[in-house]
Order: sequence, then structure tokens, then C-alpha cells
Amino acid sequence: MHLIQENISLKPFNTFGIDVKARFFAEIFSENDLHELKEQALFKDHKLLVLGGGSNLLFTEDFDGLVLKISIPGIESDVFGDKVMVTAGAGVIWNDLVKSCVQQAFAGMENLSLIPGTVGASPVQNIGAYGVELKDIFECCTAFHIETGKIRKFDYSDCRFAYRDSAFKNELKGQYIITTVTFKLSADAKINSQYGAIQAVLAERNISQPTIDDISRVVSEIRVSKLPDPSTIGNAGSFFKNPIIEKAEYLKLKDAFPALISYPAGKEHMKLAAGWLIEQCGFKGIVDGHTGTWKNQALVLVNHGGASGKEVYSFSEKIIDTVQARFGVKLEREVNIL
Repeated sequence: MHLIQENISLKPFNTFGIDVKARFFAEIFSENDLHELKEQALFKDHKLLVLGGGSNLLFTEDFDGLVLKISIPGIESDVFGDKVMVTAGAGVIWNDLVKSCVQQAFAGMENLSLIPGTVGASPVQNIGAYGVELKDIFECCTAFHIETGKIRKFDYSDCRFAYRDSAFKNELKGQYIITTVTFKLSADAKINSQYGAIQAVLAERNISQPTIDDISRVVSEIRVSKLPDPSTIGNAGSFFKNPIIEKAEYLKLKDAFPALISYPAGKEHMKLAAGWLIEQCGFKGIVDGHTGTWKNQALVLVNHGGASGKEVYSFSEKIIDTVQARFGVKLEREVNIL
């Protein structure tokens, strides 16, 4: 563990590129680092912020506490016939893990290619894309209990996964620091190519029997075409959740707006494309001060340079209010506001 630093800019540690400061900052490379840090008075006396890749955060002010940058490394795998268990440290870059598994023909997470962030954040957010969610491949995770310092194992049922949600964002919020995550993958690939534009791109390339490598490449290319690179323009990917509504409400909306884009979400609900709703309200590609929406995807809010977190937040409020006024649907932020 590096020494605790003071008054550190968090601009390099959040993909929005918001320039706020942490009063204290430490980087964590192992569970032992956490145990050592817990013995220090500073750990007990200040509020904590656990930071992975900083890809799902919007800072609106300085953080007057201790920021822990989780950088626990390592990827290990065990093969049991067709079943594969892969365990990764919480600090591993998510897409590095995906690439490693695809290269070894471990199937299951290829649809989650190029999602920003680290492994430790994946169960917290129940990340998902192109018809697959983290919960579909989750086996268990280990986590450090902040109050007692004990390491606990969380199984699937403990995590209470929901759409972009988990127990770690609700009843367990602020209580644990995830240290490792174990995924259940397969050596026998079951290709999922039905969601979004995957099938169309495969058809364009005359790929009728895609491999997981094909799926990973196509998903990555689709994401790159839609989403801006945080290294060139600040953003946190999708800023809003795709709203899930009851079928009765959906049918009324579909009648009023025949072009409405939606997907099944169980027997009684439908998931709406938030990007489409926002685009219909005229927000796609607009610039509002130092912020705005991305030219290729209205769901993505960007920092054009010099935006404050409060400026981005205010702009998101404008979007929420406008969408609700037109469609009667209230958008929820996917990004965590601090």
C-alpha cells in the first residue's frame, strides 16, 4: 500500500474528468492493505469512498474524507469439464478480464466487452449490455467488512441482483469493499446475438456461425461507434437507466408513439430505450455550456472541457424533466452522484 496522500485531485480517477479533490487518498493492492489501513485512526475518523475505475461517478464537490483506490490484481481460472470458474481481483480492468476469457475460449462475458470500469464494481452495479447482465455469470465474491475487518463471501442470493442494482447499492451500501469476484463461465459457448445491432453486423459480415471472439469484436465495435472515448472527452457511458414500465402503460405509450423502442422485461413489464426517449426530446448531440449529450448517443452525457459536476447534474435534471413532461416516464440516473 502506498502512503496516504493529502489533497489529491481526483480528475485522473473519474472518467468524466471532473476536477475535484480528495482530502485523503490511498491505493489498495491487497486485502492485507485494507487490514493495515483499518488500524489507522484516519480510517475510522473519516468517511470513505471506494473507487474502482471511476467510470460510474459524477463528482459535484470535493470529497472531505478518505478515497480508497482499489487496485487489487490477478486473474485465476479453474476448469471442470465444460464449467469454468474465473476469479479476478477487484482492481482488474473489466475489459482486460473479458479479453483474457475470450482468448481462452471461456464463454459467457463476451457480450459485456468494452464496458468501462473494474471487476470490483461489476456486481455492485450488476453491469449489463446486449442481452447479458453480470448476474447471469456471477458465482460469488469476497468482500472486506469495513466495521469489523472480516472477509465475507457473498453468493448469488446474497447480492439481491436487479436491473443495474444489487444489495451493495441498498441495504449493504457503505458496509463492504469487494476484493475478488468469481464468475461461472463455460467451455461450451452458447452464443447470444439477438440483442441490439449484433445480428445485423454479423449478417453484414456474412458470419452465420459466430464464435465468442466474433461477438466480442462486434460488441466492441458497436460500442465504439456509439460511445465516446473517455480519454478524449469526459463521460461515464450511459448516464440513465433504461426505464422499465408495466405493460398496460407501455401499450398506451406505444399507441401514442408507434416508433417507441422497447424490449421485453418479464411477463408484465417492458424496458424502454432511454436514449430514444431523450433523442425524441431534441437532446441528441446538443451542447449546453461545457456539457451536453454525445453526438451518436443521447443516453451519454459528456464533459466538453471544464464542466463542473454541478453543471452536468443540472443538465441531467433538464433531460429528466423534459422526458417526463412528454412521455410521462421518469428517468433514473445510472451514474452515482457524489
